[in-house]
Amino acid sequence: MRKMTCLGNYREIEVSGSPREMGRQLGEAAAEEVRTFCVVALERLQETMQVSPERARALAEACLPVAREYSPDSVEELEGLAEAVAVPLWQIMLLQIRNQFTPEPDAGCTSLSVPDPSGKGAIVAQNWDNDPALDPFTIMLTRRPTGKPALMTLTQAGLISYIGFNSEGIGACLNSLPAPSRAHGVPHYFTLRELYEADSLAGAVEAIRRAERAIPANIMLATPEGPANLEVTIDSVQVLRPDETSWITHTNHCLHPEFCHYNAEFPELIGSHPRKTRIDELLHASSADPGVAEIKTALRDHQDYPRSICRHLNDDPDHGYWQTVFSVIIEPERQRMHVSRGTPCSAEYQVYQL
Repeated sequence: MRKMTCLGNYREIEVSGSPREMGRQLGEAAAEEVRTFCVVALERLQETMQVSPERARALAEACLPVAREYSPDSVEELEGLAEAVAVPLWQIMLLQIRNQFTPEPDAGCTSLSVPDPSGKGAIVAQNWDNDPALDPFTIMLTRRPTGKPALMTLTQAGLISYIGFNSEGIGACLNSLPAPSRAHGVPHYFTLRELYEADSLAGAVEAIRRAERAIPANIMLATPEGPANLEVTIDSVQVLRPDETSWITHTNHCLHPEFCHYNAEFPELIGSHPRKTRIDELLHASSADPGVAEIKTALRDHQDYPRSICRHLNDDPDHGYWQTVFSVIIEPERQRMHVSRGTPCSAEYQVYQL
């Protein structure tokens, strides 16, 4: 089964069935986006990090066995995608591991998780600050795998997983995290895909912990147990829960005491500390526990521009080309996402329903 519609600003694609069937259906629906994304990903590695096609292929192929051992279904889905798009599997795999070519981090995002006003679960949200060149490959993808939870992700076509939620009440947003990495290991997007097979915070944590991970990451969560955040390094996973407030926020520096020493070892990413302070101020200013309306207001904030929560193109020589490519608010209990294609101050949020 394959369904394509145009709701709001991002194209929607739905696939279902076995892993290979879902990969083939996605390839049939988004062949142009996937092929072009493969080309752009390799070009960017060559331009920004002087990675040759031979080196890119070697690392992609080296990571394939450990990825297959961790999640054979995910590799089978990518095999179906490669068959349908008619590109070598290593090129599809390269999309999953391109953030393993250090040193440059790939995003400088602001995320939060708040209790759902219904009293059950949580709402998770973020501004996704990245390279706007990725926008043409971004789709809203629903997968309905046989025997597993359905999931909806806002993703670049070709990735095995990204920002989104599943039918069991788990929602996830992503931030870069400063900590050591290694070239070989289970790609981050594979661990995220396994997380979407969980139905609890404990299950989500275990999905990450059991992987031999390649890079650090921060995963902001909505779970049936409420807001949570995972700070993930290649050696450890630490769970942060709300403490003095009912909600939790994160930008791009470590908060857990065991990881805070990394903040001095890695350069601060796009005003991470000021953005954390500001998002906390905005949520504290809410008259009650923040809901969707209050979250939208916070994510549109421009204090400390150009290093504001809502980020725009500017003259910064290092990160000026990054902007808020989209803003997303996820309500897993209502099985929907609110998404602005572009900065939330200028683009209306559209609702996507699972």
